[in-house]
Amino acid sequence: MPSPTEITTPQLARLVGLPGAPAIIDVRKDEEFGSDPRLVPAAQRHSSLGAIEWRSRYGGQPIVVVCQSGSTLSQATAARLRHEGLDAKTLEGGHEAWCEARQPLVHADKIPPRDNEGRTVWVTRARPKVVRVACPWLIRRFIDPRAVFLFVPPAQVAGVAEHTTATPFDVEGAFWGDRKERTTFDVMIEEFGLAVEPLLRLALIVRGADTDRLDLTQQSAGLLASCLGYSRMYRDDLAQLAAAMTQFDALYRWSRDASDERHG
Repeated sequence: MPSPTEITTPQLARLVGLPGAPAIIDVRKDEEFGSDPRLVPAAQRHSSLGAIEWRSRYGGQPIVVVCQSGSTLSQATAARLRHEGLDAKTLEGGHEAWCEARQPLVHADKIPPRDNEGRTVWVTRARPKVVRVACPWLIRRFIDPRAVFLFVPPAQVAGVAEHTTATPFDVEGAFWGDRKERTTFDVMIEEFGLAVEPLLRLALIVRGADTDRLDLTQQSAGLLASCLGYSRMYRDDLAQLAAAMTQFDALYRWSRDASDERHG
């Protein structure tokens, strides 16, 4: 049984991908990370010795600290964070336990460089509809909860990307773009290593809505209609994104926990 300052892999797995999930901090040694450069979804790497420097980024939210085996590095870091007033736990069994349970792991080499605040920065075309909302949802829930999104006129995406060192997505020619019949959302799931059943089910819904193949799933037509509705409700793209995140949260929970349930 875990101690009150530990969380088990099944417990953490139920929280990953949900709004309000804890911040996940990977404090494995460089050689340990080098032997397996994958991260628990939404985790960010930090030095176990630098908690005082990076703690302010996570004030007001629970934290789960992950080391290789759930021992000294994570225990020391979490204890220091608790001393500083933060709600910090360790992952029981650490990275090894997460791997043994066959939980999803993000390929760290696919995560773009971060800014001075530790955030990834992305840029895409303004006036998002389906995929340009679905991708930010995926990124904030499974890659970088503090990610920055810039919405600009289509002709300005390349210039803004260069000027701000942002990563372009869902634009022609970008690495993070459509590939034949697969949408950018499909590509992100594959490239990041998140090809788990709930997200693959959601990706099919998104693909049907984004490509007007409404026969792909029963849910695609409804998603398209609601996304178009959000685009008419908000003139500000960031306000639209903030509002529509809840829609994708609900679809993900349905896909993960209720896809077999029938009303009545």
